[in-house]
Amino acid sequence: MQYAPKEEVTAAAEYTPPEKVRAAFVYVGPVGDFGWTFQHDIGRRVAEELFGKDWLETTYVESVSEAQLSETIDNLISQGYNVIFTTSFEFMDKTIEAGKKYPDKFFFHCSGYKRYKNVGTYFADLYQIYYLNGLIAGALTKTGKIGYVAAFTIPEVVRHINAFAIGAKEVGEQLGKNITVYVIQIGAWYAPDKARQAAQTLVEQYGVDVIAYTEDSTAIIEWAQNLYETEGKLVYVFSHYSPGYSKGPDVVPSGQLVRWEVIYVDILAKIKAGIYTPYNLENVDYWYLLNTGAVELGAHIYENGSVMMINPKFVPELKNIKVKDKLTGEEVSVYDLVMRRYEEMKNAFMLTPLQLTAVTHKYENIATIKLNYGTEDNPRYIDYPIAAVFDPFTGPLSGYMKDEPSKKVTIPEGQRLGHDDLWEMQWFVDWVVFKGAI
Repeated sequence: MQYAPKEEVTAAAEYTPPEKVRAAFVYVGPVGDFGWTFQHDIGRRVAEELFGKDWLETTYVESVSEAQLSETIDNLISQGYNVIFTTSFEFMDKTIEAGKKYPDKFFFHCSGYKRYKNVGTYFADLYQIYYLNGLIAGALTKTGKIGYVAAFTIPEVVRHINAFAIGAKEVGEQLGKNITVYVIQIGAWYAPDKARQAAQTLVEQYGVDVIAYTEDSTAIIEWAQNLYETEGKLVYVFSHYSPGYSKGPDVVPSGQLVRWEVIYVDILAKIKAGIYTPYNLENVDYWYLLNTGAVELGAHIYENGSVMMINPKFVPELKNIKVKDKLTGEEVSVYDLVMRRYEEMKNAFMLTPLQLTAVTHKYENIATIKLNYGTEDNPRYIDYPIAAVFDPFTGPLSGYMKDEPSKKVTIPEGQRLGHDDLWEMQWFVDWVVFKGAI
């Protein structure tokens, strides 16, 4: 048995929550990207508006590179900030280094997997939303050829590509379309010129008429909207992170929305309450999906805060296209299928408490447990749901390793992939064609 050093035990025992929580957010891109960083900053602003009059002060530093991160953190600590959020995958190792350098401060790293006693991790994952948008894409595409512009093909992006492709095939195949998803990697999170170039290549060289993407700008939406207005050519684009309808009202059917504030408010409240301390974050790992409210299907947010889930321009077409629900065999419209799947994944009430810690992720893909819902004398056993009724990453699925295409991957029928399978995903489903980098 190993024991913590005496001074560490004493420090933890004598810990008092900070009277003033001073939180600094370190962003990889500009706040004005109207994408990843913009939505993180919305989360910061919500937390400050809620708690700022009482005990919270926030600041942010934008467009920070990995090479600049350590110096940026040093500066923020010297200014008295006691909570540091680092918001890009490549910040992971230097966030851990900073945690060890400043053991009495809080650190939270977004999208990483390395933790320390004062470094927690968090992520709002969009794969379920990509799947829903894939259903729409499979209905709307005329060519069956779909494009995806990827900043990088790290596991997060790979599972998003696959989820989108799975949805597109589920609907497109029933409509007689040979769904193929072409992927181009641009090598940067925020690179509007490259994103625009990749979209143009996908349309002109590969004949795609639908595009999804993981890049932090709205360049692809604006390019497609301009193409529609000047040439009358319609390329559907699914917006990412921020509500893209305002940038492309004629080309954006829907998109992925994120609400980082759901996580930021939770973390900051727990710091203030003394639930989180600089000594107990080693297993704090938020993995929030649709059931938590941290992600949403949508193209626009109205002034009253409600969400336009699907652009009204495309709703009649989606209601007229009929397919079978593969779970029930019923004939439904694509619009109704999207809403069914949405509800099936949204209403997974037992997932949330499992999505907060690294030690409970392994239970998230348990479909049901047998539970006595009666009494000892009069037992009544039911299948008590744990996971969502539906998850797109349920076999049968087949694919190939991204960096070793000859190596095949097979997921047997009925097997639902778990957190670690998804988190480490480095394979594409068979109908994804990776065209490499530009």
